[in-house]
Amino acid sequence: MLTRLLPVLVALLLAVPSRAAISVVATTTSMGMLVRTVGGGRVSVTVLAPPDRDAHSLQARPSMILAARRADLVVAVGAELEIAWLPAVLQSASNARVLPGQPGYFEAAAAVDLIETGEAADRSRGDVHPAGNPHVYMDPERMAQVARALAARLAALDPGGASQYRASAESFAASAAARIEAWKSRVAGAPGALLYHKDVNYLMARLGLPVLGYVEPIPGVPPTAQHLRNLVQRFTGQRGVILYTTVQPPQGPDFLAKGLGWAATRLPLEPSVDATADDYFALIAQWVTALAGARS
Repeated sequence: MLTRLLPVLVALLLAVPSRAAISVVATTTSMGMLVRTVGGGRVSVTVLAPPDRDAHSLQARPSMILAARRADLVVAVGAELEIAWLPAVLQSASNARVLPGQPGYFEAAAAVDLIETGEAADRSRGDVHPAGNPHVYMDPERMAQVARALAARLAALDPGGASQYRASAESFAASAAARIEAWKSRVAGAPGALLYHKDVNYLMARLGLPVLGYVEPIPGVPPTAQHLRNLVQRFTGQRGVILYTTVQPPQGPDFLAKGLGWAATRLPLEPSVDATADDYFALIAQWVTALAGARS
């Protein structure tokens, strides 16, 4: 009887998926996408910040704390993007493995060179990040650098997956490189854009396009009527586009669009919760398309 059942038992055991080697908490959906892309089936990923919320201004929630308590690795954007809530989450989670400075804590911003560094931490100047602009995920080339650093960190936690992690990171980097030159060609000659916040500056720099100005008078501060009128006066007769994100209010961009006769386009800053690398590249392509629309 046992002899007859043995093949069935073996088949059942093989059919049961093995537990992922590493339980990862990602602060944003872009970080979650990168973890899944690099880690594949060897990671399980929980994302804390939904894509339709501003990651600057979330609040620590019990579900976040529980996820961090169970995690082997926390992957954050860093450069104080999550300063309003992530420290409280990590402190309350009582999981020493994922505290800053430990192998279980990883920041994307620490893996790349940042722009806009050295600004004084003066709240009167708005939403300032002294370490530098944290929105590195809007530059696919920097994301490729982050992917390689993340592969090394995952390999340190799970040596058995080292070769897979490295190969996946290199595949992502190759996909990014293959697209960047085509994107640059597509926006060649475009005049640039008025942005709402400094969240797309890395992409603008990568594409070689100027940021003409900002809807916000200072980062994180809503525009005044006078500021918007000044922008209309400054750019009347010029070409450009107005770009803002799905977490930012439309009133200021709509006022500028009417005053300048420019297109105002609202775009996602983060991919979906379960996004793949292709979804991330498609998001960047949406911004490229909007930027290219001002060439004519």
